[in-house]
Amino acid sequence: MELVDTHCHLDIEECFPPFEEVLGRAKAAGVRTLIFPGVTQAGWQRMMDLSGRLEGLHAAPGLHPMYLARHRPEHLEELKVLAGQGGVVAIGEIGLDYYVENLDRNVQQQLFEAQLQIALAARLPVLLHIRKAHDQVLATLRRKRFPYGGIVHAYNGSLQQAERFMQMGFCISVCGTLTYDRARKIRKIAAELPRETLVLETDAPDIPPAGHKGESNLPEFLPEVLDALAALRGEPRELVASYTTENARRVLKLRTEG
Repeated sequence: MELVDTHCHLDIEECFPPFEEVLGRAKAAGVRTLIFPGVTQAGWQRMMDLSGRLEGLHAAPGLHPMYLARHRPEHLEELKVLAGQGGVVAIGEIGLDYYVENLDRNVQQQLFEAQLQIALAARLPVLLHIRKAHDQVLATLRRKRFPYGGIVHAYNGSLQQAERFMQMGFCISVCGTLTYDRARKIRKIAAELPRETLVLETDAPDIPPAGHKGESNLPEFLPEVLDALAALRGEPRELVASYTTENARRVLKLRTEG
């Protein structure tokens, strides 16, 4: 059984100092492919170095909407170069965050659209970070006529909004939130979505599964998300592992790991 962690920050050195050890445990747990989404320009070089050197690791550089104060106009130029030179599977994580107070929404929108334009030019999918702004992101994608799809990370919107993302070529990613009984909304949505749209993630070191509440999340915990999804859908875990992995490979155009 092979799993894809479509959103994991294992490349952030201060969060995972024993990198090789954590990666080894992840692969022993069946997590053979990990996608590293970007947060700020300062982390791009390490993610590119790791993904270029180690099998199964893939870079998705981008500028996160929560860290506006750290981003500079020249970072967009650097991102354009990275996207165009290969070795990148997506632009991410990008989007809009209306949950955090005092984040300038106009600046977020400008940053989002600039990165969508880079993804368009490079013909790359995107990894979307969205909180309380699903309709705004959908409207932007429609207006930009973005055709390359991607993944909506740690999905927290409605079923109807998920269906609209699906129509635009996006997969819906579920994470450790699914393992909490109180998360009724996302558990119901995950049970109802069609197989061809679902992918898995940890968002490590954030959003640990219920069995690890209070701990740092790790990519080796991804099978616990798989088990929760399989139980909610009443499907064998091997089947869920197979189609979530295939969906991730398809939307990110990943080759099969050997």
